[in-house]
Parts: sequence; C-alpha cells; structure tokens
Amino acid sequence: MNKPLDGRTVLVTGANGGLGEQFVRQALERGASRVYAAARTGKPWNDARIRPLTLDLTSPDDAGRAAEAAPDVDLLINNAAIAPAGDSISGPEDELRRTFETNFFGTLRVARAFTPVLAANGGGTLLNILSTAAWINVPTGYGASKAAMWSATNALRVELRAQGTQVIGLLVGMVDTAMSARWDVPKVNPADVVAQAYDAVADGSIEVLADEPTRGLKARLNTRAEELYPWLDEQLAGFVP
Repeated sequence: MNKPLDGRTVLVTGANGGLGEQFVRQALERGASRVYAAARTGKPWNDARIRPLTLDLTSPDDAGRAAEAAPDVDLLINNAAIAPAGDSISGPEDELRRTFETNFFGTLRVARAFTPVLAANGGGTLLNILSTAAWINVPTGYGASKAAMWSATNALRVELRAQGTQVIGLLVGMVDTAMSARWDVPKVNPADVVAQAYDAVADGSIEVLADEPTRGLKARLNTRAEELYPWLDEQLAGFVP
C-alpha cells in the first residue's frame, strides 16, 4: 500500500458519512498527522489527531471560517453532497437550487476558501468526489450538479496549476453507504474507493475511476451520441432515482 500522507494535514467534508469516515480513518492509517473532520454537526472521534469542524456547505460564511480554523491543511477532500429522495430535473426549482447549492456552489466555495491555504502549504492537493451521474442520462438535479462540478474540477486544475496544487477528480458509480441504501443495485465498497483515492494522491494522478462500471463508461464516452445514449438507457433500465 502506498503511504502518501506521512505528516500531512487533511480536511474531509461530509466526514460523518460512510465514505467520509473512511477518508478520515484511512488518512491516519497512511500517516497523516492531523485530520479535520468537517460536517454540519460534529461527533466524537476518540482520537486526538482528529479535529471535528463545523461546516455547512450552504452557509456563505462557513467555508471562510473553516479555512481560518484549519490553516495547516495541505490536502482538501470535498466529499460532502446530497441526493434528495424524489430528485428530478423537472422537479421544483427550489429543490434543484438546494441540490446545486450543496453539490456545486458549496463544494466550489470550500475549494476557493482553501485555495490560499493550500498555496501557503506548498500547493497541496484538492480532491473532489464526483459521480458517473455526471456522464449518464439520469434526469436528476444530482446528476446535473455533479456534471457542473466535474467541469469546475477540470477548470480548477488549470487555475491552480501555477501554485502547484494537484487537483484530482474521483468518479464512481454506486457506493455502499447510507445515501445509496434506497437503491437495490450493485455497489462498491467505500473502503476500496478511498484506497484508490489516496493512491492517486501518492502517484500524482488527476483522475480516479473507482469501479469497473465507471471505467467502462469512460471508455465509451467517445461513442456517437446516437449509440451511447440508447446503450445507457439499456444499462439503466429499471433504475429510477
């Protein structure tokens, strides 16, 4: 196993969730000296190296306060997201705005708040947790918000290149966490996803395709739309988010 985190200081958003908790625990296993566990509501971690941090992505001021409270961060993991029940691209506008406010604007707000922190700590690493929903024809606000964040991640990679920040986009399908519990489909183990993410930090990668369906989909993205989207319809038959 690569040990890319020796002595590093990590901040994980959405730290209380299944994937977030894996990011916190595995960071310490790989040698991180401190992990800020950021969430809307703190919880006890029983480890002095873990520092709970209150962070609501929808609050305009929370990201700035978090950056002030964690000035030593050199690895930022933007993991927090929502996938509301009944989510639909044709649903109420206020619900779509709520999804975008968390998954896109909130995530981007945190990235922007920590940009100078990463710069001050040698450039560091920014890891955004995305989704294959960004690439498939599922009619949800979640998918649209992740597509926007995928684009923003690629833009941030260009923008932060001069300060030496490694920007990684992690794409994955269904992960076996509480957020995906309502869907009866194959799911990947969150521990495996996080292990791949930290391996990418170690080897300088800029993109992680964290399961076989995601890798297969990426390989098909150059297919003509008239072929790709009917194929996706077949893959998604019976899957209603």
